Amino acid sequence: METTADDRQILDALFQAALDAARPLGKFAGRLPNPPSGRTIVVGAGKAAASMAQAFEAEWPHPVEGLVVTRYGHSAKTRSIEVVEASHPVPDAAGEQAALRILDLVKSASPDDLVIALISGGASALLSLPAPGLTLQEKQALTSKLLRSGAPISAMNEVRKALSAIKGGRLAAASRAPVVTYVISDVPGDDPAIVGSGPTIARASPSVDPCTILDRYGIEVPAHIRKITAAKVAPERAGDAVHVIATARMALDAAALAARRIGLEPLILGDAIEGEAREVGVAMAGIARSVLKYGTPVKRPCVILSGGETTVTIKARGRGGRNTEFLLSLALALDGTEDVSAMAADTDGIDGSENNAGAWFDPSFVCSASKAGFDLAELLAANDAYGAFVEANRLVVTGPTLTNVNDFRAILIR
Repeated sequence: METTADDRQILDALFQAALDAARPLGKFAGRLPNPPSGRTIVVGAGKAAASMAQAFEAEWPHPVEGLVVTRYGHSAKTRSIEVVEASHPVPDAAGEQAALRILDLVKSASPDDLVIALISGGASALLSLPAPGLTLQEKQALTSKLLRSGAPISAMNEVRKALSAIKGGRLAAASRAPVVTYVISDVPGDDPAIVGSGPTIARASPSVDPCTILDRYGIEVPAHIRKITAAKVAPERAGDAVHVIATARMALDAAALAARRIGLEPLILGDAIEGEAREVGVAMAGIARSVLKYGTPVKRPCVILSGGETTVTIKARGRGGRNTEFLLSLALALDGTEDVSAMAADTDGIDGSENNAGAWFDPSFVCSASKAGFDLAELLAANDAYGAFVEANRLVVTGPTLTNVNDFRAILIR
């Protein structure tokens, strides 16, 4: 490898390249509709909503008004579009109030106006307007159960759609004006109807029945909530155009290009990898061993890249998220194997319950932890991957990145 950079510097550089490719600035060029004779109303929700609003204003040379809601701490400076903050991943009253205001804005649009919808990961919680007969407190309780169940994001969002007064195309259905949607995708497969539970994108029927999802993951709900979940909702009007402007694949391609520039051969395993985080860690350790022993599926020096969204079925009260859990499982499976370092981080800058984006390790990590008296296997069993990496000073802390294309994983093999 033609570089003097250490493993952490290399991994950081690849992650930064991925983040730069996932940010919205410049992504609206060539994708803008014709200006309306009336108002341009911008609405939006998600962890990237504020930066998307900022980037849209930079490209749109006409008057604009509107409101977007993002996670606390994820705001950005805008000229005309109002930005409000609310809770994620469990919704709160601020998000409910923002959803009501956004719905009212869209309802106010005339046929001469234009509605621009900016949707990114996190919108399901941030744009929370419960269906009739459901309270915010009930939706909060159900969201917490879904988050702990190990259900993939696509399944969670089918349930959220069924229990929402605004998702599943219902926001677009409230508009008399054309609706153009821009999406930063945080879901495997990049289906815009799943991102943020598709407030402006209708689908005739759910991919999986929401009640089946509740049963599959053992989520018990009161009878009235189950009745709402089971109700068949007629397909709503879809938005007039949809543009997906940033994805996990774009981020991985950028990281791969950065890797080649420093003499690493990149291998992208996929941008839509799902499954239990600790199981994915074991599987990827096997791929790394194959590279070391046989030079397949890629020759070293190399970096194995992947994205998507793993899940964690929470069984204990530890700290951390899916990226640190994946990484701890990978480290344990490799058990200090020479020449292998790795990083896993969430591109929104927050992995699970703490303030870190993720973590990293090098070959010395497992041995150092053992000498310090830490039982890494015990920490993994306790869902406390954060505890393992914070003590070793191996956390990756970026702060809010103002984008979100989900997990970034890089395994560096010298």
